[in-house]
Amino acid sequence: MLVTEGIYDRMMGCLYGNAIGDALGLGAEFMSRDEVRRFYPQGLKEYCQIVQDDHRRRWSKGAWTDDTDMMLCLLGAFGPDGFNYRRAAKNFKDWYEDNPVGIGRHIVKVLMCGDYTDAPFEASKIMWESTRCNSAANGALMRTSVMGLWNPYVQTWVDEACMLTHYDPRCVISCRIASVIIHNLVWADKTLSKEEILEMTTDSELVAYIDTAYFCADIAELKIAEQPGIGYTYRTLAAALWCYWHSESFESGLLAIVNEGGDADTNAAVVCAILGAKFGYRSIPACYIDNLNNGNEYRDRCEAFVRLVTGE
Repeated sequence: MLVTEGIYDRMMGCLYGNAIGDALGLGAEFMSRDEVRRFYPQGLKEYCQIVQDDHRRRWSKGAWTDDTDMMLCLLGAFGPDGFNYRRAAKNFKDWYEDNPVGIGRHIVKVLMCGDYTDAPFEASKIMWESTRCNSAANGALMRTSVMGLWNPYVQTWVDEACMLTHYDPRCVISCRIASVIIHNLVWADKTLSKEEILEMTTDSELVAYIDTAYFCADIAELKIAEQPGIGYTYRTLAAALWCYWHSESFESGLLAIVNEGGDADTNAAVVCAILGAKFGYRSIPACYIDNLNNGNEYRDRCEAFVRLVTGE
């Protein structure tokens, strides 16, 4: 497969964007917008600023969280023939049994099922049905950026990567939209229009979120840190779409999203995976790359995946 320098740059930008947004976003996770301004009066800009309260001191400054851990589990489920959902399920289960920090309650309930690795979709569906089919958290959207990097794009794999833990159709369509955006950015250097994204859904609630993300001038209008529902998949997708259409650079989008608070690490992981694919790895300020925890290991895994996808 012929891979241009631009494609390589955008693939690496997506993968690094996921981890960088996650790591910096941790600094504002679960804070209100006002709390972010109180703790970071000059704005949260660097890992070294991250306050060491009871929540955040569990990670080193510059460390990513469960969001990127789970993305790496998906990355490790690819082989020469593409994505293997059974391998992904085993990776999730092995990761869970290693007692990761910060894992979400919904994902815990799914992965705790004794036969999860044998029947992951069934376990996921049962947990969703136990909520009266009303559980649409962003825990799948935070990890599926890597699914958009495979060429050709395979929607079935995206759906499987989501439904391994999140069975709700709102989660599935959120992952589809983000993955299609990333695929078009990386492989066609194309930014999808609002109309092209609207063609992917008939859900009136999602249409309203997409319209708001497109038309509002200030990300604050999305109110992504307001309770309840800071982890709602449509809210995170709307934040990603706002940055996709309105950010002038990787860094401006990163800082805009983390300083809004709310589910800031997940929001920023999704946002910055997209922005990394749009603006490329070379657009990312060196301080975010150089001070990322376990940076050498992360680079090795990302580059190995890129070689797998491109056949180089």
